[in-house]
Amino acid sequence: MVVATPFEIMPLQQYLQQAFTALDNYNFQRESTEIQLLITGVGQMLTAFAMGTVLPNHSYDLLLNAGVAGAFDRKLQLGEVVNVVSEQFGDLGVEDQDGSFMNIHQMELIPPNHPPFQDGKLINPHTTGFEFLPAVNGLTVNKVHGSQSSIDQITSQYKVEVESMEGAAFFYAALLSEIPFLEIRAISNYVEPRNRANWKLKEAIDNLNATLIELVKSFN
Repeated sequence: MVVATPFEIMPLQQYLQQAFTALDNYNFQRESTEIQLLITGVGQMLTAFAMGTVLPNHSYDLLLNAGVAGAFDRKLQLGEVVNVVSEQFGDLGVEDQDGSFMNIHQMELIPPNHPPFQDGKLINPHTTGFEFLPAVNGLTVNKVHGSQSSIDQITSQYKVEVESMEGAAFFYAALLSEIPFLEIRAISNYVEPRNRANWKLKEAIDNLNATLIELVKSFN
């Protein structure tokens, strides 16, 4: 299980410590099920490095990226848990003279259908069986959007429902490693002019971990 920060999955970790045998602080086993927690740090670079360090040396049946996300789509409720089924790199590219943005595929530096991309997107082919969660499309950014002008610009270019800072890096590594994977996130805030008072971070983390614990229970 891949997560940026420990507090996002603290309730799950506490459950694993009680219900599983702890091999160490981040590895747990119960009968034939073994769960490894990988705390990467925030952002694409840290996620990519951590996964690149671990994946060549271990065999996994499932990779799971868990965390919180901001929602562009107001139909999603704060605290709601979603299944991110596709990802795009939102700010990998260049800014032109007029302030417009060209992504790496529009620049033709990475062809939009060069594996594992499909029309510039990273798409999860392993989502069957998780229809109990709303399916959303994700955008991964280095700088989360906090002003109306940047929000308007990004939503005019990408048709996505949520944003995070790690998802696309996780998708890229999982797809190239050819390991089944999921990205499950809970909505902590809407993408709007930044106002932390409107966030529902605790509710999002509580709901995320409740979902993760039920998922872990289904593994046996």
